[in-house]
Amino acid sequence: MATRLPHVPRVPRPLKALGRAIGLPVTEIRSYWAQESRSIRSGSKALALGLGATLIAGIVLASSEERLEGVPGLLALIPAAIGMRGAIFGALGSRLATGILTGQFERRLTRKSYLGRQIEASTILSFASATQAGVIAWAISAALGLETVPLLDLVAISLIGGLLSSLVLFGVVIWMALRSDTVGFNLDDVGAPIITATGDLVTLPALLVATLVLEVPALSTSLGALGIVVGIIAVILGVRQDEPTIRRVVRESLIVLTIAVTIDVLAGVVVEARAEEQFSAAALLILIPPFIANCGSLGGMLSSRLGSKLHVGSLEPRTIPGKLAVLDFSLTALLAFLAFAGVGVAGWLAAFIVPGVEPLPLTTTVGVVLLAGFFALFILALTAYSAAVTSFRFGFDPDNHGIPIVTATMDLTGVLCLVAAISLMQV
Repeated sequence: MATRLPHVPRVPRPLKALGRAIGLPVTEIRSYWAQESRSIRSGSKALALGLGATLIAGIVLASSEERLEGVPGLLALIPAAIGMRGAIFGALGSRLATGILTGQFERRLTRKSYLGRQIEASTILSFASATQAGVIAWAISAALGLETVPLLDLVAISLIGGLLSSLVLFGVVIWMALRSDTVGFNLDDVGAPIITATGDLVTLPALLVATLVLEVPALSTSLGALGIVVGIIAVILGVRQDEPTIRRVVRESLIVLTIAVTIDVLAGVVVEARAEEQFSAAALLILIPPFIANCGSLGGMLSSRLGSKLHVGSLEPRTIPGKLAVLDFSLTALLAFLAFAGVGVAGWLAAFIVPGVEPLPLTTTVGVVLLAGFFALFILALTAYSAAVTSFRFGFDPDNHGIPIVTATMDLTGVLCLVAAISLMQV
């Protein structure tokens, strides 16, 4: 009896045309989708779960307009704080996925175990990046002449919000890794969207809670100063670690995270500077967190898959992507279409929930998101492949570089894609 292939979606016409243009038959794409049907199902479920979480973040953002206006500079900090949680813990999930795939992962949690070393490295990076995000957000805002709260106040908010959200994310990532090792699902397929969504869901409320520290000026100043000292100590301890795995993760991550923080702050500045002009409708403001999160999730999933295949030798680090990489791109394109359509519909429905928000027409909302997603898809695919291959060629671990680079790039370019789509559709 012939083996029945799992049901997979039909190849969309644009993807058929793209396949013909690059010499990749549609039959090969469908065969690959059938082979990866479990990844499609698990990835779709993870993206849907993430969409729900990030929509809540969007509703919180749209409902917090008064608080955002009351703390100048906070809107510039938000993408950096959220981006750092996604970058640090997305990379942690990617490294754990590789560890499971290569047999290095151990379920026991000790300082010398694979899991323990990865957690220690991520803890160091969490302290360092929380301080760094506050400093860079203040510096760029001040340099561009934007109104902002004092440096130490912004660092205190970043430190408190970052650490509160990190506690939740550690629990989520460790639980997923243990489940992946037990059940056997691929952490590369679900890690990025769930981690990104969790980061969006908990980081924004954590930052808003952290702003309460400003009610006691002496406390916020003290915590800000303490945060800078702790951040510097964390960097020194990380780069001078005796344990080689921790030292390598910290050293490789610090540079890319610094670049990522800067890009994320610029994304925040773009939102802050264009908020009144481009996002005057609160219904559009709701779309920002889920759209950016999906861009980062899709790029993170692709980067994580490519990184694992580079580690095991099934993918060659070529300048021009080979057939296997293109097939992974096609998988990402399918998930992107489903994800962005979902963002448009869910974002339109969410606008009815927020008091005082006037929903835009459904076709307009979905059209804006799909057009912006079309622009973003090519950027995230190129960024994910370039980051994974380039870091691997230079002897770095693509798990340390891929997700931070992709998420930071998409935080900025995702906002620009959304702004471009809004402008083109004259919303």
